[in-house]
Amino acid sequence: MELPIIGCAGVHGTIGLSEHGITPQGEVHWNLEWQALYRLALARDEAVLSANGVLVARTGERTGRSPNDKFIVKEGESAEQIWWGEVNVPTTPAVFNALKDKVCDYLSSKKDLFVQDLHCGADADERLAIRVVTENAWHAAFSRNMFLRPSSSEIETHLPEFTILHAPHFLANPEEDGTNSDVFVMISFEERTVIIGGTQYAGEIKKSIFSIMNYLLPTRGHLPMHCSSNTTGENTAVFFGLSGTGKTTLSADPARALVGDDEHGWNKKGVFNFEGGCYAKLIDLSEEDEPAIYATTRIPGSILENIILDKNGIPDFNDDSITANTRGSYPIEYIENRTIDSMAGHPQNVVFLTCDAFGVLPPISRLTPEQAAYHFISGYTAKVAGTEVGVKEPQATFSACFGAPFMPMHPSVYADLLATKMAQHGATCWLLNTGWVNGGYGHSKRIKIKWTRALLNAALDGSLNNVDFVIDPRFGFEIPQSCNNVPDEILNPRDTWSDTSAYDVTADKLSRMFGENFIQFAEGTSESVLNAAPKPLS
Repeated sequence: MELPIIGCAGVHGTIGLSEHGITPQGEVHWNLEWQALYRLALARDEAVLSANGVLVARTGERTGRSPNDKFIVKEGESAEQIWWGEVNVPTTPAVFNALKDKVCDYLSSKKDLFVQDLHCGADADERLAIRVVTENAWHAAFSRNMFLRPSSSEIETHLPEFTILHAPHFLANPEEDGTNSDVFVMISFEERTVIIGGTQYAGEIKKSIFSIMNYLLPTRGHLPMHCSSNTTGENTAVFFGLSGTGKTTLSADPARALVGDDEHGWNKKGVFNFEGGCYAKLIDLSEEDEPAIYATTRIPGSILENIILDKNGIPDFNDDSITANTRGSYPIEYIENRTIDSMAGHPQNVVFLTCDAFGVLPPISRLTPEQAAYHFISGYTAKVAGTEVGVKEPQATFSACFGAPFMPMHPSVYADLLATKMAQHGATCWLLNTGWVNGGYGHSKRIKIKWTRALLNAALDGSLNNVDFVIDPRFGFEIPQSCNNVPDEILNPRDTWSDTSAYDVTADKLSRMFGENFIQFAEGTSESVLNAAPKPLS
């Protein structure tokens, strides 16, 4: 397949690579569009084409994020604002600068470098100018898919506020470089630079910028959100959840325009997407269940990660032999039903997505404002197989704000912003379980997506508010007792278990886990929110 090189070769912003400490010895490819990047990725044996002409790349040993290899430099003003601990692990300026120098020397020596000048943030008032410098054409194409793509004239005046120096084939020496392994992701807010090495997993690029936005926006009084969003124009919803809980799938709705699938801000105008594309999990993808996402996997310009092709070059989305965390990135323009400006009004509904492996939580429940604050800070879900290195099956986890790995500040900062905005705009909060009932993981299949969609649609259009609700005795939230196109018997999880005493034991266990996890957040949390905690019955 012959692909012409087009785009803005040689066009870049107001500063060159020397400003980042890079002295290129080879050719620098500035701001190429996907066609050129495809061709170069193929010529460099970085990837292959599917039967539909879509680039298919593999990420090597690391097929998910590497949370144990992420560091933030402890320095300057940010040192006082970041919530240091197991998630936000500090490193020193000396360690960062020494490793950055090595990365710059490594990138300088490459035969080819690929640079993309891009933006993060659809709202021009919040937009962050970024630059990605990488040694791989396909990672440049990924970056171009995922962020906002400036015009040629905009590129000429582009001044990067944060820069990612991406060296996926450069390995650190832990003893010498102060890392935990040969992989590293380090953010310096003072240097306004991210260095990434040792991992080809493309998601590290986008999540680094997300972490930066999550630090910057609260200082302006705005809420950054690990969520997807869609809208009818008059009715907007946001969907919080960790990877694999359904953010991308559930926000792709033929009756509602997509705002974005993963990362947003909520400011005085409403919701705005951070990104210019989507990064969908593709495991078990089917045209019937997810037609909009399936269609993108057949359009050149998309990138498939760790997908197995059959002998005819057709992707097998059910094959998890490389990883269950198979991915597809594509420009948001590939979703026909979307908002043109990637923005929407203030949400009427806030949905927390959880993949409950215990089979205890209802498929849907309605939360009070206090419960919403409690569950937002808790961020309960299960880590889905393949999302992180070493995760082979769902594991119960609590991730504050449904995105703790990307939240540099204390969770209460984000929870207070969410509570304030929900109160200002009268939003209703729902907890949607996309995981299991009927005995939990290993005893049944996940809740059918058609039932989840029916429950969600009824919540968003208001019809679910007109049915009878009962209050769960442990968790305190309200459970609807009927919904069109959903079997009544699945709405109350205890009724789906053949052994109800086993359900009670498991439900009490999960209730206690909530309480144990929340101890770290108790100081400074209001009494009303603390009283919204689940209460074991035995």
